[in-house]
Amino acid sequence: MAPVAAAVDGATKPNPEPEDQPSRAYVTFLAGTGDYVKGVVGLAKGLRKAKSKYPLVVAVLPDVPEDHRSILVDQGCIVREIEPVYPPENQTQFAMAYYVINYSKLRIWEFVEYNKMIYLDGDIQVFDNIDHLFDLPNSFFHAVMDCFCEKTWSHSPLYEIGYCQQCPNKVQWPDHAGPKPPLYFNAGMFVYEPSLRTYRELLETLGITPPTPFADQDFLNMYFKDVYKSIPNVYNLVLPMLWRHPENVELDTVKVVHYCAAGSKPWQYTGKEENMDRDDIKMLVKRWWDIYDDESLDYKNAVAPEEAAKQENLEQFLGALSEAGVRRITGPPAA
Repeated sequence: MAPVAAAVDGATKPNPEPEDQPSRAYVTFLAGTGDYVKGVVGLAKGLRKAKSKYPLVVAVLPDVPEDHRSILVDQGCIVREIEPVYPPENQTQFAMAYYVINYSKLRIWEFVEYNKMIYLDGDIQVFDNIDHLFDLPNSFFHAVMDCFCEKTWSHSPLYEIGYCQQCPNKVQWPDHAGPKPPLYFNAGMFVYEPSLRTYRELLETLGITPPTPFADQDFLNMYFKDVYKSIPNVYNLVLPMLWRHPENVELDTVKVVHYCAAGSKPWQYTGKEENMDRDDIKMLVKRWWDIYDDESLDYKNAVAPEEAAKQENLEQFLGALSEAGVRRITGPPAA
């Protein structure tokens, strides 16, 4: 089997970080020159509207152009360049071609300057604060269960049998099909702890694991199956749930929406694809655009003035002390 030396060569290239950076952060992934950067901008503004306390780190591949990186920095994102990760070359044909590059997401386990992170795909929007998820128990992989009912699962016996973990009592898993499959999560959103040891083990395991159609998602499910803990689908509503399992969805309570269905990317939306002419889809696309188009949520308008005001207040306070004859003493740095 071919080694994955190319995957481990080339360390990440972090931006210099301030000493007081938080130990928690959101993280997403961006590759290529396309328009997915709009999704990441929308995500950054959505987190800002939800009043998250934590920054958004964007792991970018070298092919992301400088102007896109500048857009992200202007939106307050922390941009981190990473090198691509690939499975052995002779096996990539077993995974869907457009998913293969997503193995590079494994690099986010290298971001050990953070104790805990929440990963979010670039086609996700956060409509309500989810900072509390950082307080989930450590040493587990927290994510939302996926649905097996769409045609993208037609390669799987799950689809052929008609079994879905979202409605396990509707179609029972037959005895002749072998052991019941373990719970399977959607990897568009998850809570995890960066670790160099885990990162090395992920790459080593990738080198001996044949790729499957859903590439990194299948791989992560395999690797973390023993420590996976399911969280409610309000934290990652994949849109097919709306027509496949409406009984499991309370749209008014959903905090995170994943625009992963064909034709649902808001910045590409035409409404012509299957299921895209639904009123609930139109409403969710409009909510995304309302955030994206809201200039008050741009970093320069929402955060920079606050920081400037804090600095001005500090300077006024120090000035008042000086006028009162109080001498400012700068102490030694903490040990």
